Amino acid sequence: MRKLPQILVVEDEPAIAELIAVNLRHNGFQPVWAEDGVSAQRELDAVLPDVILLDWMLPGQSGVTLARKWRADPRTKGVPILMLTARGDENDKVQGLDAGADDYITKPFSTQELLARIRAVLRRRAPEQVSDAVTIGELVLDAGTYRVTFQGVPLKVGPTEFKLLHYLMKHSERVHSRSQLLDKVWGDHVFIEERTVDVHVKRLREALGVAGAMVETVRGAGYRLTAQAVLPLQA
Repeated sequence: MRKLPQILVVEDEPAIAELIAVNLRHNGFQPVWAEDGVSAQRELDAVLPDVILLDWMLPGQSGVTLARKWRADPRTKGVPILMLTARGDENDKVQGLDAGADDYITKPFSTQELLARIRAVLRRRAPEQVSDAVTIGELVLDAGTYRVTFQGVPLKVGPTEFKLLHYLMKHSERVHSRSQLLDKVWGDHVFIEERTVDVHVKRLREALGVAGAMVETVRGAGYRLTAQAVLPLQA
């Protein structure tokens, strides 16, 4: 029997949590409810979910704090996080994405939008059925083994950043607009804002370290990956 995708719902308002849980059950998901960071961590320690729906405003630790914590933990780093919040300003969205959220849903939201966004992050999380390796300069990405190395040193790259890097390396030296990257890497950009690309590019550069300079910003146009970048000297 096929296992239902498990969704950890971290929400302190029981009425909202129950409404979300009912809709998840009716659409083929297995919801698990946690009302605060402590109970959410307990659930995560027991079983890793397929997706975390994380409310911003929680008693104790905020959703932003929890997102940063789980992104820093190797065990939970790859679990998609959807931030649920009534805070709809762009700065708030950027803060949520910078904390490690994969997507951001502003309350009130429709059931169909929530389900579509969950399915979108699950599709993006699914490993690509490819086994090719790409080399640009001393940067090597092996899609078959899901490894990235620079000068022979392994690098830790998140799932979305891996797909972004893979696409940029396969199409190196070309300039890609944000909308092109959303279409090619995310594929569901009707639900994703272009600002999301900037956040993931920032994360990718951080993960690449010195090699991050290879991902160039082309002012007014987008991004490109180039072997011609001048890399800073390592200490």
